[in-house]
Amino acid sequence: MKALVYHESGPQAVPHCEEVQKPSPKDEEVLIKIRAASINPLDWRFLRGNPRLVRLMNKAFKVPFGRPGVDVAGVVEAVGPGVTHFKAGDRVFGGCRGAFAEYGCTAESKVVAIPDNVTFEQAASVNIAGLTALQALRDKAHVQPGESVLVNGAAGGVGTFAVQIAKTLGAKVTGVCSSRNVELVKSIGADMVIDYTKEDFTKTGNRYDVILDCVANKSHAECRAVLKPRGRHVLIGAPHDAKIVPLLFSLLRTVFVSLFTSRKTISFIAKSNKEDLRYIGRLIAGGELTPVIDRCYTLSEGAEAIRHVEEGHARGKVLITVT
Repeated sequence: MKALVYHESGPQAVPHCEEVQKPSPKDEEVLIKIRAASINPLDWRFLRGNPRLVRLMNKAFKVPFGRPGVDVAGVVEAVGPGVTHFKAGDRVFGGCRGAFAEYGCTAESKVVAIPDNVTFEQAASVNIAGLTALQALRDKAHVQPGESVLVNGAAGGVGTFAVQIAKTLGAKVTGVCSSRNVELVKSIGADMVIDYTKEDFTKTGNRYDVILDCVANKSHAECRAVLKPRGRHVLIGAPHDAKIVPLLFSLLRTVFVSLFTSRKTISFIAKSNKEDLRYIGRLIAGGELTPVIDRCYTLSEGAEAIRHVEEGHARGKVLITVT
């Protein structure tokens, strides 16, 4: 089968579409004939990262080195022993390591059924970005109806999910994005949009109950200053050129300081959750949420697709489709 593969990491590394061995499902695994997969920042960060750091992260996240991709949608081709919820022919979406390929094996617990009126492309966009937005707003920020939520980076993968999910939670939403994305962010439900090329959201005089920070281009102090009392600053992104050690020290210092104030800074990594995947699938099927898809590339165009995301200007999600 064909898969996107890289054999080294670093600034000049380029993934290529190569022939690799087709996997077979093990106990409690499903083999998926992949129809679409979406790209996340970690895909290019693994590709570009310092080799030692990449190896450590590969081990920590159990990512097969040289096989990018996690978010997947496709059709079950075969099932391993112990699989009880799926059979060949079922449409599924969720998480699958090495998803930029024609086939992939993943645990039955990592995928759920695609609702009938949801496309493979829509389903493939959900896993990391959708779960991050949902868990950040609902579980970490505990957004309540009527609260004001600012999404910094509202036109990105997580941001476009976050604007829409915040609306389903009953919040009044302000999105921050560039000039070319203002109409897009309005179209997905933002009550107000701030064009960061013309206005600094930390200097408007407005205060927010929640700031969901997808890009981390403002200091933690600046963000805390525009929170209401008992406001929550949820940090789920990092600067494009972030260095890991300074970033970690800054984050630890900020979380420590927030322990002594009513305004909290929270950082987290989304967790795989089948019920949350199903919930987002229902929102899409019901028309309450529409995944924003920037572009679709073929598997042979995978290097170009990752480069497009790495450049930092993607609107919503970028997909690799497999026919």
